[in-house]
Amino acid sequence: MGDMTRPPSQPAHSATGQHADSAAGTTPENSLENSAEKSTEHAQAERGFLDRYFHISERGTTIPSEIRAGVVTFFAMAYIIILNPLILGTTEDAEGTVLGIPQVAAVTALAAGVMTILFGVIAKYPFGFAAGLGINTLVAVTLVMGEGLTWPQAMGLVVIDGIIIVILAITGFREAVFHAIPAAMKSAIGVGIGLFITMIGMVDAGFVRRIPDAAGTTVPVQLGIDGSIASWPTLVFVIGLLICGFMMVRGIRGGLFIGIVATTVIAVIVEAIAEAGPSVDDQGEANPTGWNLAVPSVPDSLGGMPDLSLVGAIDVVGAFTQVGALAATLLVFALVLANFFDAMGTMTALGKQGQLVDDNGNLPNLKKALVVEGFGAVVGGVTSSSSNTVYADSAAGVADGARTGLANVVTGLLFLAAMFLTPLYEIVPMEAAAPVLVVVGVLMMGQVKDIDWDKFHIALPAFLTILVMPFTYSIVNGIGVGVIAFTVMNLFAGKGAKTHWIMWLLTGLFIIFFAIEPLRAVVG
Repeated sequence: MGDMTRPPSQPAHSATGQHADSAAGTTPENSLENSAEKSTEHAQAERGFLDRYFHISERGTTIPSEIRAGVVTFFAMAYIIILNPLILGTTEDAEGTVLGIPQVAAVTALAAGVMTILFGVIAKYPFGFAAGLGINTLVAVTLVMGEGLTWPQAMGLVVIDGIIIVILAITGFREAVFHAIPAAMKSAIGVGIGLFITMIGMVDAGFVRRIPDAAGTTVPVQLGIDGSIASWPTLVFVIGLLICGFMMVRGIRGGLFIGIVATTVIAVIVEAIAEAGPSVDDQGEANPTGWNLAVPSVPDSLGGMPDLSLVGAIDVVGAFTQVGALAATLLVFALVLANFFDAMGTMTALGKQGQLVDDNGNLPNLKKALVVEGFGAVVGGVTSSSSNTVYADSAAGVADGARTGLANVVTGLLFLAAMFLTPLYEIVPMEAAAPVLVVVGVLMMGQVKDIDWDKFHIALPAFLTILVMPFTYSIVNGIGVGVIAFTVMNLFAGKGAKTHWIMWLLTGLFIIFFAIEPLRAVVG
């Protein structure tokens, strides 16, 4: 009897039948593979262009999540549009030129928008860009005020700094440094940046304040004003932190975004009733109970056309004739080292937080990301906004679900819009964004468990890395002290020969970096 389970139209699998099927390329196994391939192609087509290009589904996120998280990143970073002009726009150079607050605000938003979008589209990671804090102070205080450079000369050095970093990235040296940093140190960098971000949030919200030296105390900081929460803005910060904490505990999607919005609404209401005002009034008088940067209020206007007159105002050779080739070279060295390791530490920490790294703690397609990041200094110099780099505050968006470059595109578009729509960033006070930075610090602290605290030659460098960052307000200082301590402790442990040669090279460079002022004094 024939096979009763086989449909009449389907022949039995004789040798001849198998040969015919094989000749036609339609064996059962091939049929299954072809079906799976077609199914995969169909699924990719169904996903849409944005999903495919940014690998949204592959990274376990969605387009709405990326858009929302991109907005969170913007509001966590938007303070730089106000702060950078206060650092760069008010400093007078040797020729009496002042860049101007409106002009610096415009180019700060422009550079941040361009670089954030560029990094998102090319590197496809959710790491926002803006003028680097610390580097902008180095430019204003050391290059312009200390060395007597003009603003075009100072920005020319920033452009040279960017070109050098791009070359280091293209040659692969920058990526090699990433790989040479031990896993425990990468975890320590992540924890240190988390604490650094937390400190920024608490200080900017007035929760932690510096005690003036005249107070005659050995305690450098205090809680609030005289140990009390004595200002409305700081109280708003505390309320915002509780709101964000509730959102995280309850696992509410978009909780950090909701927290920023809710805290901003509370801040607007509080300001309308209490009229706390800014922390520094129009006459330059300090108001300890005022809002740190932006005063939350309903805007009277929608802004206007930005003044981009600073774009292109650079002199790439003037500094070398002004202070001499050797002194100018040392200044460039300081800029390169600060830029190089600020970005390295931040990208490492953000990648680990977003679970975007491999087993060794490295980002896939790292070289491409590093090349694009290097252009941030070039763009920052050309726009006179100072070197642009990856921003640690991007961790706010990552914590809210950002996993792809689409979030960066959203953040970048908001920065570009901020050039025209001033209230977009002035309506949200720092006290409303600061709670998110504290929450991010909590999340990044989790990396501390990846450090082997039982081995002192690992524990001490990690510990110093973690503490120096928030205490000195510098990612670079933390990495530098940690690297030096790591190589020395490994030498003491009899592991000097096993330490990567790049770590020894970095140790030498950081020793020069920390001795830069005496060296500059020696060369005049």
